[in-house]
Amino acid sequence: MIQLIKMAYRDLGRNRRRSFFSALALGIGLALLLLMAAVMQGEMRSSMDMSIKLQSGHLQVRSINYNPDKNSLAWQDLVENPEQVAAQIATLAPVKAATPRLIASGIVSVSDETAGVTIMGIDPASEASAPYRDSLVGGEYLTADDRGGVLMGKKLADVLGLKVGDTINLMANTSNGDVEEQNFTVRGLYATGSPYYDQTTLLLPLSKAQAITQTENRASHIFVLLTDRDMTEPVVAALQSDQLEVVTWRTMNAMITQIEQMSSGFMVLIYLIVLGITATVIVNTLVMAVFERTREIGILAAIGMRGSRIMAMFFAESTLLAVGGILIGMVLGGIMVAYATYVGFYIGDFGIEGLLIGDRIYAYLTVTDAVSLVITAFVVSLLAALYPALLASRMEPVVALHTGE
Repeated sequence: MIQLIKMAYRDLGRNRRRSFFSALALGIGLALLLLMAAVMQGEMRSSMDMSIKLQSGHLQVRSINYNPDKNSLAWQDLVENPEQVAAQIATLAPVKAATPRLIASGIVSVSDETAGVTIMGIDPASEASAPYRDSLVGGEYLTADDRGGVLMGKKLADVLGLKVGDTINLMANTSNGDVEEQNFTVRGLYATGSPYYDQTTLLLPLSKAQAITQTENRASHIFVLLTDRDMTEPVVAALQSDQLEVVTWRTMNAMITQIEQMSSGFMVLIYLIVLGITATVIVNTLVMAVFERTREIGILAAIGMRGSRIMAMFFAESTLLAVGGILIGMVLGGIMVAYATYVGFYIGDFGIEGLLIGDRIYAYLTVTDAVSLVITAFVVSLLAALYPALLASRMEPVVALHTGE
């Protein structure tokens, strides 16, 4: 075996430039695949984390009649005495935070500019509201007893030409189907990193949101964060009720899960294309080597080297190319993935309803993805040597010697 490797190394050294570029092609292909896998994994992971943190929570406890697509404010669709319900939920050990939230539709108008928004009543002091407090980029944070202030996304403020301290007119739907109108002062601006969310969400203290929507002591749902996502099912079992339903983060973020599954299938196709091109380069390198060494192969066969050993010699060459290419790919891929992990790629304002995407994509490479891609690249390289190895092993010594003259 060692002798075969020495022979393979010597043979590859005959045309070092060709061998190097063949290994480089494999390395670049592997590096691109590592980057694509890391970016896809990072974006799906980021989108899920952002959605849980800002929109869905790990759990939502709602009235069994509530329809989140309609932002219903009818009393029978809301959770009654939400503070009491949230306090009971918070007593469970896996629960990190439980807080009532009220969701309503509204319109913000400033001079001739208007924008449709989702009004969200929150408890400013709750740990679940920390993302808004931590992302404050101007002004002051809300207080629970603030009756005339709102917290606005910086993206929405930019669209409407507003700054901290400006006055807006807010029209909101009410529980009886009417529209309530009131002026508010922009207390502060927040930037969560998701431009779509920041442009469509307006925050009010829960008590004020209840007052303007005439929902009294009611909330759309109880927003629940857990200390460990894996504890979702046990907490759901503990919260079962005849009048309230418990919805998990998996159900509320079904779109992200579906996109991730579709993306995985698409990425497999991309992997096959990239590795197919790489395999073609290796096949071409080894086939050229076969024709350049036809006389040598004939001599080896004439002195008794079996076809299986000739095949093994070409597989050894492919193995060395694969090892070299994989090392190059891991270095190049490591640099690109590190850049994408810590710096990211700016994509700007991109997002759709139900899918929160940040303005910058960050990579996240898992050990499983890295190992599977390296193994796949190695196997593809070995398979690429199959045709050249068979071509060499089936040469007749007399014909090979005559051809090589």
